[in-house]
Amino acid sequence: MLLSSVWYSCTTTNHDHLVYVGTYTGEGSEGIYAYRFNSTDGYLTPIGLAARTPNPSYFIIDPARKFLYAVQETDSGAICAFAIDHESGALTLIQKVSSRGAAPCHLSFDQTGRYLMVANYVGGNAAIFPVTSNGTLGEPTALVQHTGFSLDPNRQNGPHAHAIVATPDNRYVAVADLGIDKVMVYPFDEKNGTLDTSQFHAITLSPGDGPRHLVYSPEGKEMYVLNELTSTITAFTRDPGSEKTEPIQTVTLLGPDFKGVNTSAEIVLGLAGKYLYASNRGEDSMVSFAIEPDGRLTFASRIGCGGRGPRHFEIDPTGQWLMVANQQSNNLALFILEPGGSLTLKWDREDRNRPVCVRFLAID
Repeated sequence: MLLSSVWYSCTTTNHDHLVYVGTYTGEGSEGIYAYRFNSTDGYLTPIGLAARTPNPSYFIIDPARKFLYAVQETDSGAICAFAIDHESGALTLIQKVSSRGAAPCHLSFDQTGRYLMVANYVGGNAAIFPVTSNGTLGEPTALVQHTGFSLDPNRQNGPHAHAIVATPDNRYVAVADLGIDKVMVYPFDEKNGTLDTSQFHAITLSPGDGPRHLVYSPEGKEMYVLNELTSTITAFTRDPGSEKTEPIQTVTLLGPDFKGVNTSAEIVLGLAGKYLYASNRGEDSMVSFAIEPDGRLTFASRIGCGGRGPRHFEIDPTGQWLMVANQQSNNLALFILEPGGSLTLKWDREDRNRPVCVRFLAID
């Protein structure tokens, strides 16, 4: 049922956050669902359907915490802007625009929060939209189309942009393209929201790696690329001034005894910037690494994901908890972030059909 018709009896405290969960729709799922989360004890309370929208497989919340932006991962490709009601958790649609490519799968903001960026997987391209003061999106200020292919004929027969991220200094925008085994880095003009496609820098991964997502260290001196198809992370050192990068390490995400098929899904930097977390679909695990002073990764822990097919996950605003959306087992799982980077399962529950994205929203 829609959130407006749900009776919610729990009193909101200063320990509560909102949690939004996006799904692949159909088979009982209708869009984005809202919950209350108590950061003191890890208790999660369902609220209801916050927004009925097709395939909101990835979404983000703006820095001011007023608006939520969700992809519609469909052949036509769209971005929906929603106003957030902090009291009820309801999402009100204020705009829907074309993502300028098929099957958008990733969104992010530049470091100023003035531009929303989207990666279109099937479209093999990326676009940038200005964000107005009322939360709506203007006409795109940049659109880049990738070309090429790589080793895997099933997954890499053409370009597949899978993530778009601004560097910490906001001087560049990096697009991880699973289809061509490259991270394309473009100079970014934050005043006009444009990309200089004549001065791009292509970072080439190993054939068949399938770079899916990436994160930068807080100071921007390291970049970590999650390779979906080989279940690895490649670490790079980076000169923020020249954008020169050097690979320093590739680590496997799989345990030595795993023999099945696996695809890695998400990579998240811990809030203190000391640990890196990743999810495995097949081994169905969460893996953590300590980040050494030279940027290299040291294995810290491995634990079952509390279900099957862990897709997206996020750390809560307090830095105490990590919540996972297990797509194939239709459940959410919550972990305690332990000292030393390890995870301890707090709970897992049958809760939502085909959950694929989870976001916390701190409530003042």
